[in-house]
Amino acid sequence: MKISKVFAFFLSLVCQISFGQAADEKLLHGEITIDSIGVNGINILNLTSGKTSLTNSDGTFSILAKANDILVFKEVSLKTYEKKISSTDLIRNRLVLHMQAKTNELKEVIVKNKQISVFSLGIVTKEPVKYSPAERHLQTAGDFKPIMLLRILGGGMPLDPLINKINGRTKQLKKLVVVEKKEMNIQLISELYQQEYFTLQLGIAAEYVNGFKYFVVENENFVKVLHSKNEQKISFFLIALAEDYKILLQSKN
Repeated sequence: MKISKVFAFFLSLVCQISFGQAADEKLLHGEITIDSIGVNGINILNLTSGKTSLTNSDGTFSILAKANDILVFKEVSLKTYEKKISSTDLIRNRLVLHMQAKTNELKEVIVKNKQISVFSLGIVTKEPVKYSPAERHLQTAGDFKPIMLLRILGGGMPLDPLINKINGRTKQLKKLVVVEKKEMNIQLISELYQQEYFTLQLGIAAEYVNGFKYFVVENENFVKVLHSKNEQKISFFLIALAEDYKILLQSKN
């Protein structure tokens, strides 16, 4: 009975926090530039609310946000940019952000034997799970589950998952993991196919190529084929999805 009351209390608290946050949201306007030029097709994610947006051809955008929300700005060729929204930002209602292109200063390293690892050499009998940076943050934060409340009586309940559940950090980290995986898939596509493949072979205008990449990684079947690294199958999927994408563009024009 006590456990039910404790769970009901935390559930009520989370609902009140969520309702209060939604009521404070405001449509925030902004602009993203590189070298004073507006940038088209930048993906914007509000980690707190999960809402997304995309910059227009002149680099301008709008997205619902409130004070202390964290906005993430991503594009394959640019460095990821994060911005915590302040009360002043909401009053001014005009964000001007400057993003930078990614640079790679490392020289190419050729590994002749790609199969060598502690797993292949028999040092360990089971290959360890590999986590991306965002997944490691999520593992550290912990994921709160209602059954953990049963451990309160024994004094053995970890506090981090509960605290992170209340302040929304775990939810934010889960969303960032999803975004990061999509970004990695887009990077893999860019490594497999040059820009000319999309413009000449698939007939997609250069300004829409990045948008097409984001479009295809939303398709779960395509992502499975992508990770098989079978270029023939990947190409078949891209050709079919390119037709769908061009129809979508025509319907919006």
